Amino acid sequence: MSYSIDLSGRVALVTGASSGLGSQFAKTLAQAGACVVLAGRRIERLKTLRSEIEGQGGDAHVVALDVTDLDSIKSAVAHAETEVGTLDILVNNSGVSTTQKLVDVGPDDYDYVMDTNARGAFFVAQEVGKRMLARAQGAAPGTFIGGRIVNIASMAGLRVLSQIGVYSMSKASVIHMTRAMALEWGKYGINVNAICPGYIDTEINHHHWGTPQGQKLIDLLPRKRVGQPRDLDTSLLMLCANESHFINGAVIQADDGFGV
Repeated sequence: MSYSIDLSGRVALVTGASSGLGSQFAKTLAQAGACVVLAGRRIERLKTLRSEIEGQGGDAHVVALDVTDLDSIKSAVAHAETEVGTLDILVNNSGVSTTQKLVDVGPDDYDYVMDTNARGAFFVAQEVGKRMLARAQGAAPGTFIGGRIVNIASMAGLRVLSQIGVYSMSKASVIHMTRAMALEWGKYGINVNAICPGYIDTEINHHHWGTPQGQKLIDLLPRKRVGQPRDLDTSLLMLCANESHFINGAVIQADDGFGV
């Protein structure tokens, strides 16, 4: 017997979709049948991704979004819903990092990470959550089939790592935010969960794995390997599925056992 997750008729907003994990998340959701709204600052890259998804038979749209700007968040969500309809799924993926010792972190470094990873993630989820709540409370009985918010945290939010202390702090915030939202919004049929990826090979860090420092890090990993973006597909689809109504407030470690 086979089993498949069908997201046909669902609309998903993916932030930070122009590269890396966000790009993979968007393609995965589109392949499952969802209409995907690609959000980010690098519009030309989003348009390229849209063309790729459409070339494979998917449905994708582009919206400009800067998660550090509250007006941009509100505008992007409103534009998405005007263009493609109400949002059923949010993949809250935007994130940045710096590499430095804590004693070297300046106010600008701190704000750079926290404004995107913690503050930005919160207000994106809040804006989408408000709209989901309004639908849930105003819908005729039995017509609201539930919202899904998936916050992309990190195993660094569960296990502090050297040289990226502020990043770890920001992702720990995302994990607690996930649980708080799950507690408040779950009774309305809005399920909020988090994925904590481990080390994943993306275009941003690809060069690092071939360096002596990168190889040293790989040697510390349980199975001496880094993951690929597609390794998160099953976790993402499970949390976005209509059938996942009993999974709320979960924090899933997808790190190949590094956090054990």
